[in-house]
Amino acid sequence: MNAIRLLHLADLHIGMENYGQLDPATGLNGRVMDFLRRLSEVVDYALEHEVDLVLFAGDAYKNREPNSTYRREFARRIKRLTDAGIPVVLLVGNHDLPTQERRASSIEIFHTLGVPNVVVAGRDQLHRLTTRRGAEIQVATVPYPIRQRLLSTDEHKDKTIAELDSLVQQLVTENIHALAAQVDPALPAVFLGHFSLSEARFGSERTVMLGRDVVILKSALADPVWDYVALGHIHRHQELNNGQHPPIVYSGSLERIDFGEEHEAKGFVVADVRRGQTEWQFHPVAARRFLTIRADVRAEADPLATLLSTLARHDLTDAVVRLIVQARPEQEGLLRDADLRRALEGAYYVASISKEIERAYRQRLGGESPEGLTPDQLLARYLESKDTPPERIALLLRYAEEIFANDQ
Repeated sequence: MNAIRLLHLADLHIGMENYGQLDPATGLNGRVMDFLRRLSEVVDYALEHEVDLVLFAGDAYKNREPNSTYRREFARRIKRLTDAGIPVVLLVGNHDLPTQERRASSIEIFHTLGVPNVVVAGRDQLHRLTTRRGAEIQVATVPYPIRQRLLSTDEHKDKTIAELDSLVQQLVTENIHALAAQVDPALPAVFLGHFSLSEARFGSERTVMLGRDVVILKSALADPVWDYVALGHIHRHQELNNGQHPPIVYSGSLERIDFGEEHEAKGFVVADVRRGQTEWQFHPVAARRFLTIRADVRAEADPLATLLSTLARHDLTDAVVRLIVQARPEQEGLLRDADLRRALEGAYYVASISKEIERAYRQRLGGESPEGLTPDQLLARYLESKDTPPERIALLLRYAEEIFANDQ
């Protein structure tokens, strides 16, 4: 049989506005437009290369209740696919879930309106779909696991967090095996899920994650019943089955959310799927560049001239830029922010100008003596001195609490 060409993407997070400014042409935040343009790139590719099926592995929006404009712009792009006869499976991710269980998810409207060629996958289910060219394929969907639905409060109220995590992992794994048992061996079968997999390399998704995470063992999906495993939730593109069949792939996100993803390629995956055989390829998109410029001028007689020369050697065009300068205390007055910002005018957005001055750390303590601060307070002050985003500081402090507790 001819291969079925599917396109796999995930983690749009439409609504991210960090490092953005107003786009006068649309009235939207420019960073929101970045995410929408990346989705348009994907749709253009799908139409130009006659893709048979599109699998979206969850997290359409940043927030669980996106505004009407964001919903409209997402729907416009999905409609371009469905108008061309390309079926689209929209999986519910953790950012798509409603704040209350009985409320609709942020993508439920496609199902409510009965939009042709769109499947909204809000529960564990095996779907049998007819693709654009008429070939049939099976798609098993496992949306982000909701603990409240999997666990009875009364039955498990006395269990520890570790015990509850283990139980959720077991229940999701059992559901995956149950779906595998339903697969018709005569047809290609793919798995579509939104959760963390063991052995995966995490990235900046931790800074925007909603709720406690669920981690599933890779062995649950390394099953030849599947011809391709399409995953979302982790922003870093990666394949986890070491070239074995089936490919277990995180497509990664389409756009960078912060400097933690500065060096990550962003894009989507196209896979040619046959029963028992799959070839796939990652396709990068033109994601917004994030650029960190580090300069050490401590040994320079004219630190400003040296720094300006360093900046001139970098291509700042359309980049989100942060500048980190190491300098001596007596040089600080020569490095005025106004001069540095003028040199950075070619950038899309200047995220921060950080001067690492020897005495800066003690100044940031607010006059307090380091000896009088607790370990978590000292860590917080240090992260603040590095211009770490507040949400990142909060996350690191939560992890540090366990380390500090074990050392006591």
